[in-house]
Order: sequence, then structure tokens, then C-alpha cells
Amino acid sequence: MRPIEKWKETVRDRVYDLAFKPDGSQIIMAAGQRVLVCDAKDGTIIQPLKGHSDTVYCVAYARDGLWSPEQKSVNKTKVSSRITCCGWTNDGQYLALGMMNGVVSIRNKNGEEKVKIERPGGSLSPIWSIAWNPSRDEHDTLAVADWGQKLSFYQLSGKQVLKERTLNYDPCCISYFSKGEYIVMGGSDKQVSLYTKDGVRLGTIGEHKAWVWTCRVKPDSNYVVCGCQDGTIYCYQLNFTTVHGLYKDLYAYRDNMTNVIVQDLITEQNLRIKCHELVKKIAIYRNRLAIQLPEKINICTDDLSTMEYRITDKICKKFECNLLVVCSQHVILCQEKRLQCLSFAGVKEKEWVMESMIRYIKVIGGPPCKEGLLVGLKNGAILKIFIDNPFPITLLKLSLSVRCLDMSASRKKLAVVDERNTLLVYDIKSKELLFQEPNANSVAWNTQCEDMLCFSGNGYLNIKASNFPVHQQKMQGFMVGYNGSKIFCLHVYSMSAVEVPQSAPMYQYLEKKMFKEAYQIACLGVTDSDWRDLATEALEGLDFETAKKAFIRIRDLRYLELISSIEERKKRGENDNELFLADVYAFQGKFREAAKLYKRAGHESKALSMYTDLRMFEYAKEFVGATDPQSSKLLITKQADWAKCSKEPRAAAEMYLSAGEHAKAIDIIGEHGWADMLIDIARRLDKAEREPLAKCAMHFKKLRHHGYASETYSKMGDLKALVQLHVDTRHWEEAFLLVEKHPQFKYDVFVPYAQWLAENDRFEEAQKAFHKAGRQNEAVKVLGQLTHNAVVENRFNDAGYYYWMLSMQCLDIAREQRKEMLEKFESFQHLAELYYVYSSIQRYTDEPFSSHMPETIFSLCRFLLNNLTKNVLPGISKVNTLFALAKESCKLGAYKLARYSYEKLQELHIPSRLVESIELGSLTIHSKPFHDSEDMMCYRCSTNNPLLNSQGSVCINCRQPFIYSASSYEVLPLVQFYLGEGIGDEEALSLIDLEVPHTEDCKARSPNVGSSGILSSSDVFVFIRVSKQQGGSTFVPVKVSRSVLRSMSRRDVLIKRWPKPLKWEYFRSLLPDVSITMCPSCFKMFHSEDYEILLLQHSCCPYCRRPIDEPN
Repeated sequence: MRPIEKWKETVRDRVYDLAFKPDGSQIIMAAGQRVLVCDAKDGTIIQPLKGHSDTVYCVAYARDGLWSPEQKSVNKTKVSSRITCCGWTNDGQYLALGMMNGVVSIRNKNGEEKVKIERPGGSLSPIWSIAWNPSRDEHDTLAVADWGQKLSFYQLSGKQVLKERTLNYDPCCISYFSKGEYIVMGGSDKQVSLYTKDGVRLGTIGEHKAWVWTCRVKPDSNYVVCGCQDGTIYCYQLNFTTVHGLYKDLYAYRDNMTNVIVQDLITEQNLRIKCHELVKKIAIYRNRLAIQLPEKINICTDDLSTMEYRITDKICKKFECNLLVVCSQHVILCQEKRLQCLSFAGVKEKEWVMESMIRYIKVIGGPPCKEGLLVGLKNGAILKIFIDNPFPITLLKLSLSVRCLDMSASRKKLAVVDERNTLLVYDIKSKELLFQEPNANSVAWNTQCEDMLCFSGNGYLNIKASNFPVHQQKMQGFMVGYNGSKIFCLHVYSMSAVEVPQSAPMYQYLEKKMFKEAYQIACLGVTDSDWRDLATEALEGLDFETAKKAFIRIRDLRYLELISSIEERKKRGENDNELFLADVYAFQGKFREAAKLYKRAGHESKALSMYTDLRMFEYAKEFVGATDPQSSKLLITKQADWAKCSKEPRAAAEMYLSAGEHAKAIDIIGEHGWADMLIDIARRLDKAEREPLAKCAMHFKKLRHHGYASETYSKMGDLKALVQLHVDTRHWEEAFLLVEKHPQFKYDVFVPYAQWLAENDRFEEAQKAFHKAGRQNEAVKVLGQLTHNAVVENRFNDAGYYYWMLSMQCLDIAREQRKEMLEKFESFQHLAELYYVYSSIQRYTDEPFSSHMPETIFSLCRFLLNNLTKNVLPGISKVNTLFALAKESCKLGAYKLARYSYEKLQELHIPSRLVESIELGSLTIHSKPFHDSEDMMCYRCSTNNPLLNSQGSVCINCRQPFIYSASSYEVLPLVQFYLGEGIGDEEALSLIDLEVPHTEDCKARSPNVGSSGILSSSDVFVFIRVSKQQGGSTFVPVKVSRSVLRSMSRRDVLIKRWPKPLKWEYFRSLLPDVSITMCPSCFKMFHSEDYEILLLQHSCCPYCRRPIDEPN
């Protein structure tokens, strides 16, 4: 703090009080009985205000209009003692009164006392001056000065705050600065003193010859005006000097005269250290902070990790010095020409006396206790001093005084600013002047870059790198430090870190191709675009290391991959820089330059690949020319690839065709369904070009142009693929035609055909197809499933048909597995007939009407009961069969059989729907005679057989099996005979086919054949005589000789021509008038009339379902 007297004015009377106009332009003062109005600028009296008849003690300007002369009356309040001073709170709601009896009374606007403060001295300590702190942050703090020589502070509530201060004089006046940060006081000590808002004395503003009765601070300024007892008025301007210290990015400065704030300029973290005394000097170095107070020096140490300074040492002595610096273990005091080195214990270890005044001093680092000092003298000498060495080292000797200086990080260069504001940069070793710049008031080297410095002057910040021209930008303030990209600027009383892009010096280095130096500058702080420019320039300059670092900064993976590939190639021994540069140009989009370099390096193919990859086909054609047909063809192919990718498929296909790439063209055409183009290509291609033809056929299949696909496969001669095409497209007729011509594909056609039939629920046809394909197991499996389903669903007619088909399937397989398959054949034949018969019985019992005659139902039931075994067959109901037989027996007069049926029904579980009918029938049948109307005669032995036979469908006498009609199931007049020894089927057939016997023996045994060709009764007698057999327990078959065969007529003989391994079966009709027809497929016998009717009804055999028009 440095006070400057601005003006002085003297009046003839004692000055008791004065006040500033709110705008600060005028001063009114109470001088004796006069009130004077003065100009605040120079103290000139503007006018006197007369009219007072006695001494004026107090003056003030009205601010809030609480009272004016126009008011008719003024409130008056009586107090207990003489009022010596008063003051309103900031909001004008309360008035504090200082009294002669040492009491402070705080009252509201109505005069009512709210708070009473009694000072300890009472009437011995009259309150002579009070003032409210104008700062809103202080919550209405009242400063009270009494003639007990004390300064106290109270809140509006009357509570005392802060520490009470002893003054050592009688205070006559007290006044706050406009913002409340300082207090000005005067009194019997004939001085005007400056205090902090906490009451700590900071210094003397002015000393006078008489008591100071009043002092006031000009609003919103640092001007102080005081009035003395001798009539003298003084005006002072207070200059608050900046007390601070800087080390790298740590800045320590004085705040409110008694506090020290340590600020990290990078992170903007602040730490406040309260000293409670006037801070005179500050020095900071590394983790040490030295604070000079009026009577001592405090040494604080930082933890470095928490930025919390604590006092570790104190030097309790009063020092007068111009400059103060601190080292790791020492404090350096500078007083004019003298430097003193003190330990933290206050011991003076060394002293240096210079030849001239010391103008600048700076710690330049070094090991603890051996730090170096850079000292600049008024006579121009620049010295380097080590604190452990008593002898200074002269670095330079200038002709002018040193104003500022700094040393580079490597200690090789020295920057000096002289008193003419000229910057001089020297090489320390050679003492050579490297360069100089005008208009500088401060200078600092960059702590992170050897060749960069900055200096300020004339409102500009100047940055200089190496020997390049200076880069300027406007800046207010005073530059004090340069760390990386941050420049520390002191403007008025505040320090700020200015982020300065280092773009300009970086580009200066780039112009000189100094990439590593440019990278160091960029690391201090440049934009992303600057980093990219550096990376690009370094890459084009083939400085891959610098380029790689720069691209890492901007995270450009594409260029990093390029650099990595170039480095790998260099490791493998490649050293063609032109080729590397060509790759770089290609990445940068400089394609023509890249192509020229590729060509110069002998890598024309790379240039061509580059152009084609970029779809720059015109440039590629220009580059290739017309001399290289192979390259031209490759170029067309590449162009076609591009056209395909760019969704121009037709153009791509045409290009592929012109380049001879048929397969690629076919793929494109096929994908887009251009069948006309595809068939043209297929027809133009030679049949030897099987791969493109196969692709054509494949696409025809996808496009469902089966005719084109067939034509293509035929051209290729690929019969297997053609067959597969017909199968895939379900063109079975074409497939069957091919199989007829090429039987080797039989399996390939009929197996999928059968599977397709099965998928479409055409199982019977599927079974036949499996059979044709030779897949007997699949055929049997399908039939078995069909049979099972038919039985479960009560489709017994279908079940009989499927069993018959199974039997025939087994007969086909019996050629390989004879015994097992023949047994299955017999079993399935038997089951087929049983289910076929039961289907009619089931319809009769379940349906209300039946198309069969009673005799037919009667015969069907007897046949089924005679042939049922003890094993229960699925689906066949014995109850339904016996019930149907009982009903029809009653109708036909077979009461004995009916009674037997009803008795058998009583042994079975009868469904509820039949219980009533069966019970009624059982009662009714007992009213009928116990006999049957007729029996069944055996045509071989003429024996009458019972209607039901426990031995089955055989004669009880000769054991001859009965032959039944497959429609009405009546016994047919047929007798089975067997061929004699040595007679084969062909021979027997030829003998039977003869119309006339050939020998006389034959005539003697057989009657003559009539003109009509019908056998006579004597002929029938001959056959019966031959086949006649008496009763026995075993069946004796009828065997015939050649002569008997000759005697038979072909129309009376029925032959079942079973395929091998079965033998043919021969049957002789004993009643030629009874016309019998045999189905050529299933060999079932029918009355001819019944068979013809059934054929007309069903258009097929009712048993095997053989169509009428199917050939034998």
C-alpha cells in the first residue's frame, strides 16, 4: 500500500466533519460555524453555506429521502446521554447512536430502542465514532471506536463479533471503503491509518500536526479525505501494489492485504491462507511458500498431493527488503545491492554484495541447498549465483539496465529485457546475440520447449519459435510465465492462464520440414486440424515416426494402418521411398501423382488396381492405353464388378460377357430373372462349356422356366440332371418317358414319385411306386401303416384290400426270403378275406339298410365264424357277427343255428344298444323248432355238412376245403385237383386245352363229346369217381393223370396261375351249368352274373380293385 497526496486545502476553522456527495464529485465539510462545498478533484471551495449561529459538528447527504425540509414535523426521542455519533444500517431500517456514557443504542425508525450495547468502560469510554459495514456479505456489522482506545465489532442483534483491537490513541473518526474491505481511522495520534475490516492495522496513510477529527472514503474509489483540528484538509490516493510469486503453474498472491491465496492456474484450484497481519512479500518455489509479515517470515510447506500448506518454520525477525525469493532450504533477501541467504532457522549463511542495484532475481532450479539464482543489475550485469558458492558468476554485461530476464530450460539461452524495452536473446556459452525484438516489457521461456519464448509489450503478446518471425496477438496485462500452451498473464491485480494455440510456430517448423520440432510444438497445444496437417506433412516427408504419433493423437486408424504396413514392408527390406510416397498420395486422394510415382517405381499394376478400386475407369483406360489387351480385359472385368456393386446389373452383365466372364454374367442375369438373355447365352455356348451351361440350367430352374432348363441339360447331355429336373418340377410323365429309355434312372424317379404320392395322401399309388422302384421295405411299411389306419378307422373293406396287397408284396419278396415271406403271404391272404367279409357284416349291423340279401348275410356270417381262430382280430366283432347270423337264421328257418348263436352271445359282452334285441330274440327262438331247414352239401363227397363247423370251412367227411363265391359266399361246385407226378403246368394246360381225346382208352373211360362241346353226365361221373373219398381224419387231395386231364374241357377248369415260388392251383367245376368267373388278379371265384353286376357297379374287382380295362 502506497499513499499519494493528491491535494491539500486549509481553512481558518477546525474541521469537525465532512461528507462526499453520493456520486463523489463534491465534498461538504463542517468548519466552525460554516458549511463549505468543495470540488473533490482538487479541494477548491465552490461555495460556503451560511446561516448557522453555532459550531457545526456533523454534515451528511440525504440518500433515501427519509426526511426533507418540506416535512411539517420531526419525531423527537429523548435519550439518557449526549449523542456523539450516529449511523443508519444499509437498508435504512435501524439507527445506531453512540453516546457519551459509553452506550450504543440501536433503534428503529420510530425511535424505539431495540438493542442496547454497554461498553465496559462506561462513561470513561465515550463512544466517539461508529460505522456500519456497507458490504451485504457482512450481515450489518457495526464498527465501534471509543475513547477507551478500543475498536469493537457488533452484529445488529448486539452480539460482539471478531476480535477487539487496542488502538493506543483516542479515535475521533471511522469510515469504511465502499465495498467494506478496509477501514480508515484517525484521532489523537495525528495520523490517518488503514485497517482491514477485521481491525488489523495495515499502515499509515498520512501523518499530520493536529488531531484528525474526520476522514471519509470517496465512493467507489481508493481516495481518502481527512480533516484536522488545525483546519487542514488532505486528499490521498491509495495505490495497492501487487504482492505475488509464481512458480510454473502455481501462483501465490496477497488478498485483502492480510491473506495469501495459492492458485493452481491449470486446475484453477485455490487455497486461502489467513495471516491476520499485513503481508509484505510472497515467494514460492516447488513446495515451499515464504510469507513476509511485519515482524516475521513464515515458511509453509505443501503436501504436493493435497495442496494444503502448513507452517513448518518461522523466522521471527523484522526485515526490510526489496525482493524475496525462497529455495528448498533457504530464504534469499534482496536489499538494494545486498543479497542475504538465510536458513529457515533465521541464520545468515551467505551474503553477496553487488556492484550495482539489483533489479531482478529469479530461482532457476537446481538440487536442494545448491539452487541457482539469476540476478539482473541496474548497470546491465547478469549474474548466476549458486547459494552454496560465495562467488557470483557473470554471464553477460549489457550497456543498459536489466528489467526482466529468463533462462531456457536447457540453460543454454538467456533472454533479457532492458530498460529500453528491447528483448535480447543470447547464447550463454558463446555470448553471441541470437536475435532481438523491440517493445518488450517482460519475457519468459517455455518450460517445456527449448526453442520457444514469449514476451509482452504495447498490448500485444508475442510468441517466437527458434529463428522464425514473431507471431503476435492482442493481450491485456503483463506476461509473467510460459508453461506448455499456457501463458500466465497478470492484469491489474488478477492472474489468469491464457490458452494460446501453438499453430503459428508449428507451421513455421513445417515450412522448414522440421517435423520433430513441429511435433514438440504441437504437443504444447494445437487444434485437431493442426494435428492433421502435421501428420500429413510428416507422412509426405516420409517421417513415419512423427506422422504415426500425430495420427495417434487424432485417432485416425486408416492412416495408422497405412504407416504400420509401410513399417512392416521396411522391416522386410523394402526401401523404395517413391513407392511409399505413392501409397501415401493414394491415401490422400492425389491419384494422378500416385499413378506417376507407381509407374516410375515400376509398379503399373498398383496404379491400375488403384484406379479400378476407385471406379475411375476413364483414368485407368487413359493410364493403360490400347497396347495391353490383357490389362484391358482385366479393366473391363473390374468395371463390370463396379457396375454390379453400383446397382447397374444389366451393364455389368454385358461387360462380363464382353470380357469372357460368362459365369459372372450368368449369375447376374439369373438373379434378375432375365430369361431371354439367359437362353440366348445358353444357346450360344458350346456344349463343352459345362460349368456356365450348368449355371444357366440352375437359374432356369429357379425362374421356373423348366422347358429352357430341360433344353440346356439336353444340350449338355446330362441325363441325370434332366431326370432330377423332371422330379423336382413334378413333371412325372416326362420322367417316366426317360425311365423307359434309360432304366438305370428307375430308382431316381420312382422313389421321389412315391414320396410325393405319400405326401399328397395317395398312399396306394405311393406303395405301387415304391414297389416299382424296388424299395420293397418302404412299400411294405406304407401298406402296413395304411392297413393299421383302416382297421382303426373301421374301414374294413380297405383293410381287406391292403392286406391283400401286403400278401402280394410278400409274394414278390418271397423269391429272396422264401419261407418267411410265404408264411406272411398265407397269413395276409387269410386276413384280407376275413376283413373283406366282415366289412359287409359291420355295415349290416351299424347301418339301417343293407344292399345284401338275407342269404348273403347268412353265408358271410357262417364263413367268418367258421374261419375265425382263437386269436382276437382287431376291429372284428364276434358279437356283431353272431347277432347278424341269429337274425338271418330266424328269417331263413335255421332255428337251431339261431338258438346256438343266441346262446353264444350270452357268453360275450354285449353292447347296450343290442341288449334288448338279443334278449327278445333269445326268448323268441325258444318258440321255434330245434332244427335247421337245410344243410350244406360237399360237392366232392356229397356229404351234408352242418351250417357251422367247428373244424372250419372243410367237409366233415372228406376234409375237402369249400370254395366260396367272393360275392355271396355260397359254396361253389368246385373241387380242387392236383397234377400227377411228372406233369408240369404247361403240359397240363396243353392237355386241358385239347378239345378231343386222342386215344381209345380214353374213349372207353369217358363219354363222347357232343356237338355243343358240353361235358356229359358220364364225364362228370368220371371226375367224381376219381375224386370220391370216404370219411377220414386227414385230407387226401385229388390227383389226376394225363388221361383225366385230356378228358376235361377248358371251360370247366379254373386255374389260379400264381407267380413263383407258388404253384398253380387247378379247380374243376362239377356243375357246368353254373357259370363261374375268376378274377385274373386276385384269383377270387364269383358267380358270373354277380361278378358282372359288381363290375358295373364299381368298375373294378370288388376284392382286389383291379380296373376293368387293365390288361391281364
